[in-house]
Amino acid sequence: MTIQHPGEAAMEKLLALEMAYVTEAAAIASARLMGRGDRTEADRVATEAMRAAMDEVEMHGTIVIGEGERDEAPMLYIGEKVGAGSEDGNAPEIDIAVDPLEGTNLVATGSANAITVLAASEKGGLVHAPDTYLEKLCVGPLAAGHVDITRPPGENVHRIAEALGRKVQDITVIVLDRPRHEALIAELRATGARIKLISDGDLSAAISCSVQGTGVHAVMGIGGAPEGVITAAALRCLGGEIQARFRYRNDDERARGARMGHGDEARIYKTEDLASGNNLVFAATGVTTGDLLQGVRFFGGGARTHSMVMAYQTKTVRFVDTVHMFDRERPPSVRL
Repeated sequence: MTIQHPGEAAMEKLLALEMAYVTEAAAIASARLMGRGDRTEADRVATEAMRAAMDEVEMHGTIVIGEGERDEAPMLYIGEKVGAGSEDGNAPEIDIAVDPLEGTNLVATGSANAITVLAASEKGGLVHAPDTYLEKLCVGPLAAGHVDITRPPGENVHRIAEALGRKVQDITVIVLDRPRHEALIAELRATGARIKLISDGDLSAAISCSVQGTGVHAVMGIGGAPEGVITAAALRCLGGEIQARFRYRNDDERARGARMGHGDEARIYKTEDLASGNNLVFAATGVTTGDLLQGVRFFGGGARTHSMVMAYQTKTVRFVDTVHMFDRERPPSVRL
């Protein structure tokens, strides 16, 4: 798959569409395992499909957020080189952050909001984060600049309500349903705010808070650091905001974080700290139907996917509805 590079903005736009091709491949592969109770296999096939699709894209890519270290993952590991490159040397050099399947449990159980996702930027445009936890506070464009992760959650809910011109009782906050969030949930409930507890998928939830019409206004709590970097890329494209700080689980993670330049656990990371790139793109494809995206729908001879594609410089957000015809001899039964 070849990309022409007429200019920086045009390159960003075309690369975004190429990244959607990659997330679509992973979504179709994993969607075939929906509801079959095997989260590990769903993740494996998504990873393999995403890796194979990347090698059809003309780029010199490096995985900076992936499936773990080389000895932990056979592919899409941190530092792995991906892409077809080019003989003339004009292929872009990019850093890539991937989550081949966010919501492996969601696919295994046939639940909503599973997605395949990646972000890409010029070299150095995405922070290298260890596989640990981040405490996160995510809001949409209207509340961006009005919140402070160092302040109590209840205060931030009031700040969000004021920024949106709403009552606190009309604000919806998404929180991962985990024992570690008992105190957070209690404080949010005390404000009167609405809470939506989710089992998995805080990345897609964070994107939802920056898209009008989803009914989501904030995401709070502790989740994965790699997902936090990808979230930052999406929110930067959308004009939203993430504030975060590392929450290491043990001394090994703390030491690894320090080696990667994240030794100060009191440091607050803003959106631009996590995703600083100027040529920033983001792509996500629905695996199971959720708040933002339709899931993969199979029909005789093919499948239909629904993706969200964003480019920072060109200030574009696209929802891409794609029909994939696996069998050209068999007319696709697609209702448009």
